Amino acid sequence: MSGQTTLFSRGVALVGEAAVAWRRRTQGPVPPPAVGGAPEIPAGRPQGAVPTLKMPTARGWALGQLPAAAPGLAANAFATGLKHPRWIHVLPNGDVTVAEALFMPGPPKTVFERAMVATMKRAAAIGPSPNRITLLRDADGDGTAEIRDTLLEGLSQPFGMALIGETFYVGNTDGVMAFPYAPGSTRIQAAGRPLVRFKPGGHWTRSLLASPDGLRLYAGVGSLTNIGDLGFEVEQERACIFELDLASGRSRVFAEGLRNPVGLAWEPQTGVLWTVVNERDGLGDETPPDYLTSVREGGFYGWPYCYWGRTVDDRVQPQDAARVAQAITPDYALGGHTASLGLCWMPRGTLPGFDEDGMVIGQHGSWNRSVLSGYRVVFVPFANGRPSGQPPRDILSGFLAPDESESYGRPVGVAIGPDRHSLLVADDVGDVIWRVGAAGR
Repeated sequence: MSGQTTLFSRGVALVGEAAVAWRRRTQGPVPPPAVGGAPEIPAGRPQGAVPTLKMPTARGWALGQLPAAAPGLAANAFATGLKHPRWIHVLPNGDVTVAEALFMPGPPKTVFERAMVATMKRAAAIGPSPNRITLLRDADGDGTAEIRDTLLEGLSQPFGMALIGETFYVGNTDGVMAFPYAPGSTRIQAAGRPLVRFKPGGHWTRSLLASPDGLRLYAGVGSLTNIGDLGFEVEQERACIFELDLASGRSRVFAEGLRNPVGLAWEPQTGVLWTVVNERDGLGDETPPDYLTSVREGGFYGWPYCYWGRTVDDRVQPQDAARVAQAITPDYALGGHTASLGLCWMPRGTLPGFDEDGMVIGQHGSWNRSVLSGYRVVFVPFANGRPSGQPPRDILSGFLAPDESESYGRPVGVAIGPDRHSLLVADDVGDVIWRVGAAGR
């Protein structure tokens, strides 16, 4: 980072803190978290052209420093020295594949965009993308990967991964690629073939999830903008979940109106697809909350016209009353701007002290609020195929410095470990994959 950029970044931080302090004084105390099936969501207060901008400076982990695990659990580094690891996929033989990629913004066009870019650089959220998938192998089962190889490289901001039979699928920002894969391989040399093209830019992550029968792939595709700022035409086939039929090669929009659906998971009792969604910015600390929801085929979830059911966002013009009337209310609020990205199903008994089925969620952490939120890995208990109504429980925390000015790490993707009794967490600021398991084991 050049000296001029560093000075600008520091200036942005000071201006941002002043704006945050002003909003705290003028808007009153920070509302309680909007969490659960019936959250209390404050009325939206549009923040205008310069919304609240607050992110911690990326610090990384000191030698021997660890995130805080829930009682009865302990964390250890499964793999270190990665470059911005974002997503995890565990193969049937126990190998772990990790997508390493970074957001690469275009040239900023406004003062706020310049401020956002400078702030994200300070937070280690943007930069040259590694564009690779690394394979990790814990051959001796001690909870640490001692074998590492580059499975694929030269990709286009890879994120989601799936293995079906002997085909390895990768969700690049511009589409899904299929590669031949021999079981046990540590490197793929063959060229891939494209299955579907996506529009790159904006929310760039493309998560993947195979159907239980292996016949279809589901892909999360986020919006280009916050609320359709550049018109609705450029948002076509975005803010949605795609379904790809692998036999025919056909693809279609499975559900839409989901601003940025990232993690995807199956609830095994009902066979229903679930996702976590990052909602819109610029309306307040808890307005609207990010959420966990079941996904209905053909369903519309409100973006950009409305949020949390049919609460109209008057900033979006023209409005569409017919679409608002169709909007489905999400199942479970996760708090405002938590950046809930990672998602996986965790059966009861996987971790000590977690004796219910439920969803594990990696909360990457906020930028558009006066008090930081997220920066943790949480568990949402389920009963009878749905959230049981209990509040989320922390699995892993301690990613922020006590004064919240710095972040040691930021959790993203989550996956059940190869031994089925641990959890793996991708930490893109810490450049590490954490393993969480029973304490003392």
